[in-house]
Amino acid sequence: MAVERSISVKKIAKHMELAVVAGFEGITRRVSVEMLARPGVEFAGFLDFYDKERILLIGSKEAHFLRLFDEVIQKSRVEAVIKQEPPAVIFSVNVDIPEYFLELGNKYNVPILKSKERTTPVNSKLYSYLRSELAPRQSIHGTLLDIYGMGTLIIGKSGIGKSETALELIKRNHILIADDRVDVYETAPGIIIGQAPKILERYIEIRGIGIVDVVQMLGAGAFRENKKIRLVVELEPWDDKKVYDRLGLETEVYEVFDTKIPKVTIPVLPGRNNATLVESAAMNQKLKYLGYNAAEQLVKNVAIKAAGKGEDDEE
Repeated sequence: MAVERSISVKKIAKHMELAVVAGFEGITRRVSVEMLARPGVEFAGFLDFYDKERILLIGSKEAHFLRLFDEVIQKSRVEAVIKQEPPAVIFSVNVDIPEYFLELGNKYNVPILKSKERTTPVNSKLYSYLRSELAPRQSIHGTLLDIYGMGTLIIGKSGIGKSETALELIKRNHILIADDRVDVYETAPGIIIGQAPKILERYIEIRGIGIVDVVQMLGAGAFRENKKIRLVVELEPWDDKKVYDRLGLETEVYEVFDTKIPKVTIPVLPGRNNATLVESAAMNQKLKYLGYNAAEQLVKNVAIKAAGKGEDDEE
């Protein structure tokens, strides 16, 4: 189940390296939308479509527009906006903050923030950050790794060997993203990102051994914070009654937030090396993304041979 999120202005200020210059008591305000407001018509007195849930970003253009009015009108127009208590107001580096903004920020407990960057970079970085942080999330029971650059999510019932398989893959220089619980969110249609909850980052649980810190054991390169999920591998107990796909022509999918991700089902049986199988599945899927499908190529070659168009095997 997806969870709606919000983030505090204090956390945003820390991440974006913004200085708080007024409205300190409002620093704990929560932001729940990723869109930003660039007030123009609002400063002209038109507030019919003003969204008070958005952070206000003021750059050189907005500041210059305000200066077209005398200071009394400026303060009146700005107060009409600030008194609706937006989450925060951010000024870009080249804009001098008028004194009345500081007064109004303190009066209505609206944080007034100052950036070290120009308007366009601030707008781009802040939007990307908010979109990532505020995207609906859901948790999946599984293990996520970066295998040959492919974000590979390993799922299956408890005790099937997901973590043990992951540990073997990490020892082969592949990278752990999350073990046991994977938090996933959608940054854009079709792009699903997975990461570990903060408290579980770097750790992997192995039954009979306990908790393992892969960074301490194998180095900093054994872990990364997040990865786009491009393949799902499901481990399941071998079932003699089930007919498994032996060519790889069938296409399974795993759906997350209406996005269909390619899925491979690997039956677990004593004597089978699960790590090698998962590694091969990731590489095979990567080849498919690059336009080469071994199963389809084999079928095509067989069809050509059956039609008598191929070269003879022997002279």
